[in-house]
Amino acid sequence: MPTARTARISRLARLSLLPLALAAAGLSQAQAVRTERNMSLELATQLAAATVAACQGAGHAVTVTVVDRAGGVRAVQRADNAGAHTVEASLQKAYTAASARNSTLAMMDAAQKNPGAANLVHIPGFLLLGGGVPVKVGNEVIGAVGVGGAPGGHLDEQCALSGLEKVRQLLG
Repeated sequence: MPTARTARISRLARLSLLPLALAAAGLSQAQAVRTERNMSLELATQLAAATVAACQGAGHAVTVTVVDRAGGVRAVQRADNAGAHTVEASLQKAYTAASARNSTLAMMDAAQKNPGAANLVHIPGFLLLGGGVPVKVGNEVIGAVGVGGAPGGHLDEQCALSGLEKVRQLLG
């Protein structure tokens, strides 16, 4: 039968372990929460405008869609005379580039050369045509830009890369 002294020591031992248990719980919660960079509206708007301007300078009427890291739309600009289909094409290219964290032109090439990668075309929302380019800060993808409407995916990608270059200073 425990004595009063033994019971008091046992209670003190449990109380002294409480701070350790709380610290461990706090540490596990801190590891469960992540901080991620993402596409701001200002950056998305400027990137869309710069990309449309780059394409217009090359004589192409396009639509540009900019998405955040999760593929959510942040900005869309459709040039005068851009075809109606370019809106959806630019969205799918941007979504694909953000989701796969790779350019859609590189993915298209890989799918053509690798039968195993050919199944990428069956992922809902993916479009494996050139014109989708991830937007990175360092090695972290914060979103993507998708371009549709130039006469070839390689030209859509050139416009996207030109637009990115024009806003490079905003990427910190």
